[in-house]
Amino acid sequence: MPLRILLTGKNGQVGRDLQHLLPKSIEVHAVGREDMDLTSLVSIRESIRSFEPNLIINAAAYTAVDKAETDQATARAVNTEAPAIMAEEAKKIGAALIHYSTDYVFDGTSCTPYTEDDATNPINVYGRTKLEGEKKIQAAGVPYLIFRTEWVYATRGKNFLLTILRLAAERDELRIVADQIGAPTSSRAIAAATSQVVTEELQNNAGGTLFASRSGIYNMTAAGETTWHEFAKAIVEEARSAKPAPPWLRSATNDRSLIVKQIRPIATSEYPTPARRPAYSVLCNARLSETFAVQLPNWRDELRFAFQANAH
Repeated sequence: MPLRILLTGKNGQVGRDLQHLLPKSIEVHAVGREDMDLTSLVSIRESIRSFEPNLIINAAAYTAVDKAETDQATARAVNTEAPAIMAEEAKKIGAALIHYSTDYVFDGTSCTPYTEDDATNPINVYGRTKLEGEKKIQAAGVPYLIFRTEWVYATRGKNFLLTILRLAAERDELRIVADQIGAPTSSRAIAAATSQVVTEELQNNAGGTLFASRSGIYNMTAAGETTWHEFAKAIVEEARSAKPAPPWLRSATNDRSLIVKQIRPIATSEYPTPARRPAYSVLCNARLSETFAVQLPNWRDELRFAFQANAH
């Protein structure tokens, strides 16, 4: 009997890529907002009970970081209560749960990569709701994997990559924050790594409950580190060298040429936002590598891959 996966967030960045990259031998039932209302505990329970999965992959989240500061109830419903119900229902039917979290559970005061065991101290509502979601999953007693990732981008949706390309086709100068450090991580790399983890577990699990012996929190980010400013410069550089330009790039720029001449570094203080951001967000991926033999590419290599004509 094939593994049955209930995948939430089918229209999101990671959810879309998971649908393409999970092994074809797995029966995947992907749901979006129209199928499962993450603000409705009844809707979540009904979706899980009707499909009876062996594994739930929760790729859905409330990710509007600034909006969360004033829309706290919705952020908490989606990021905290929904994962708690998923974990509770998974426990009842003997299923496991994979859930994605964030670097924003940390305050960014470190100067060395955060490990999974470092003290958390979120500095915005989004980070707090994600951390609360982690804790509720851990308390549910279900086999789980929580993957903390960061600076996620894709070639569709709303994200830093597409915003920079649009602005680079509209303006001759961009001003980008240069004092926040992290690792830009593509949704494709996250989905590919998740698929590797699931495949490895299926090969090594002798019919027991999935991930029962390896439950825990794992950092899952691209290798290396950079700033938003350097990331923006790399995006423009790759876009200018992409020959031919892939369809998603032409769409991002509305088929216009890039006219940006200067990308100016600025301080966070020069670009105030409703939600505070950690100054340092780099995560250590050693536990993921040691446990599952999975390593994500360097952030720059993954960005370069995205601009290849056959990448998507």
